[in-house]
Amino acid sequence: MRDSSSAGTPDVSPVVLDVWCELQCPDCRTALDDVRALRARYGERLDVRLRHFPLEKHQHAFAAAQAAEEAVVQGKGWPYVEAVLGRVEELDRKGEPFLVEVAGELGLDAEEFDTALIDGRHILIVDADQAEGKAIGVTGTPTYVIGGERLDGGKSQEGLRERIEQIADRLLAEQPQG
Repeated sequence: MRDSSSAGTPDVSPVVLDVWCELQCPDCRTALDDVRALRARYGERLDVRLRHFPLEKHQHAFAAAQAAEEAVVQGKGWPYVEAVLGRVEELDRKGEPFLVEVAGELGLDAEEFDTALIDGRHILIVDADQAEGKAIGVTGTPTYVIGGERLDGGKSQEGLRERIEQIADRLLAEQPQG
């Protein structure tokens, strides 16, 4: 999802944090608290990018990733991601109709979501993210990549936010001051 959380400033490029996630993953829902805290702490100095990594064990994850991309097109990528992750159990039960329902709740064009899921207009973005994830060794979600370092949160998220903060602080300190 290329709906970055920040645009950076003209003098300093933001540090990029890629969050490899899937929207049917309870661990990714838990990781949202860390992502929110990181975004609050760093603001525009940290560019948090959601990257799709739908897992085969979750039946609706691929459709959810496509729906998230439609939310980006309609201007509410992160709010949509947070709404779906916050209700993982409903996605488990209801499937694709739930994805369209959430879009409507957020004031998005639900009919266009339904069409996007049928015509597959966002499949290439999701496939590209997943292929890149596999190429760099992502095996589960959530997985973070910052400063070239991959941090796997699929087994345990304990200490990951602190590690991300250490790396972000180091990368920001290494940037030339304008």
